[in-house]
Amino acid sequence: MPRVTVYGYGDFEVEEGKKLVLALEDNGVHILHRCGGKAKCTTCRVEVLDGEFSDLNEKELKVIEPSIDDHLRLSCQLRVIGDITVRPIKTIENSGLEAGPRPEE
Repeated sequence: MPRVTVYGYGDFEVEEGKKLVLALEDNGVHILHRCGGKAKCTTCRVEVLDGEFSDLNEKELKVIEPSIDDHLRLSCQLRVIGDITVRPIKTIENSGLEAGPRPEE
């Protein structure tokens, strides 16, 4: 199983293909996802520090400028396909906001 390392939180294994936002939430990282995983609010952004991950999908391309932020991804759109190291940008703790509805699988 792939290993997800989260800067400042530790690491854990998740099943391959799981959405990163759900992997984070299920392992105690209180990442924001205000729109419920629909790639509209960008609050679930993570900085990818290292690892295997897929290219930006069509939904991400609409909200993230790849030439400027090629290391930023939406955790609601990124599926874990191998070991990856990330740093959450906005969490419940550093924003004071509620997470939002749980994203779908």
